[in-house]
Amino acid sequence: MKTIEDLDVAGRRVFVRADLNVPLSGATITDDGRIRAVAPTIAKLVERGAKVVVASHLGRPKGEPDPQFSLAPVAVRLGEILGTPVAFATDTVGESAKATVAALADGEVTLLENLRFNAGETSKDDAERGAFADRLADLADLYVGDGFGAVHRKHASVFDLPARLPHAVGDLIATEVGVLKRLTEEVERPYVVVLGGSKVSDKVGVIDNLLGKADRILIGGGMAYTFLKAKGHEVGISLLQEDQIPTVLDYLKRGEESGVEFVLPVDVAISGSFPDTKTFAPVEDFEVVGADGIPADKEGLDIGPKTRELFAAKLADAKTVFWNGPVGVFEHPAFAEGTKAVAQALVDGDAFSVVGGGDSAAAVRILGFDETKFGHISTGGGASLEYLEGKTLPGLAALEG
Repeated sequence: MKTIEDLDVAGRRVFVRADLNVPLSGATITDDGRIRAVAPTIAKLVERGAKVVVASHLGRPKGEPDPQFSLAPVAVRLGEILGTPVAFATDTVGESAKATVAALADGEVTLLENLRFNAGETSKDDAERGAFADRLADLADLYVGDGFGAVHRKHASVFDLPARLPHAVGDLIATEVGVLKRLTEEVERPYVVVLGGSKVSDKVGVIDNLLGKADRILIGGGMAYTFLKAKGHEVGISLLQEDQIPTVLDYLKRGEESGVEFVLPVDVAISGSFPDTKTFAPVEDFEVVGADGIPADKEGLDIGPKTRELFAAKLADAKTVFWNGPVGVFEHPAFAEGTKAVAQALVDGDAFSVVGGGDSAAAVRILGFDETKFGHISTGGGASLEYLEGKTLPGLAALEG
């Protein structure tokens, strides 16, 4: 894949497909990590005299404008990070976009409105998607793919547009791919994987692939209760995917046969109801029980103190760690200790630690950890998982062409 150093960008319109899909509370950005991640690529293009046209999606609008998913607040924050004003086009391929791009001087930046306000961006129809890509191509001379969080999507701006313009990868994608190669091709052992989040079904492919690569797989979060149920334990009203129990039993058997150690919770923090993560109201019936002693009317919401110690011990000698998914409802203080313990173990250890985007990356920031203490914090949880599953990512394939 070509890099931006291979492109002659001075005086030319460079379309940068970023992933600026940040969480918003009204018009307030609550986590600007993805904006900060792509800013160095944009700054480099600005320094080289490019006319930079940035584009991204945000949320899941239904193919038409929706004010709650506007990128207007992102334009302001991007400008603050870059230290230069960022013009904002109020549409994507309409009159505002054309006029804003036409007005760019060398070294200036504009951000287009949400790509998903156009049905062609996410269409499964090749012709409709291609027609939208044609209109985007009219706004640029060159293409730089740097939205790692979207490269697993076969969308117009990710897959079709690179075929229409000379293209290269941005620094962020180059870094992300380099990190993923360290997790798949150049692994330093022991290699420990920590998987959390709500559903086993979300992690089926990655567990299947990692069974031949990892030394230990630590299981937490909502998905842990399907594993505990498979081991014959009562899980009460905890998250459970009954249909995944045969798959889990197969994983446990294969792990035993191949020498991959599965580490499950030995105790859990429980409650009779899901905590309020908006008001942080105290949890009156909070208690810790053994993983084999969850009452029928209670729900497991975090790993307990013995499991926190167990996980830390299993991470202590690791040389490579991949972590995807919080191990509890970290948004509420009563159930944040497990996720905090995993993050702290990575900070304290010597491993090359990769935080696999999404909620895991958000947890690191919300819980107040220094991001520089981790080997890498990915900007794309879904893309990272699909890469580790061994899948071909459409956005990367397009940039290789």
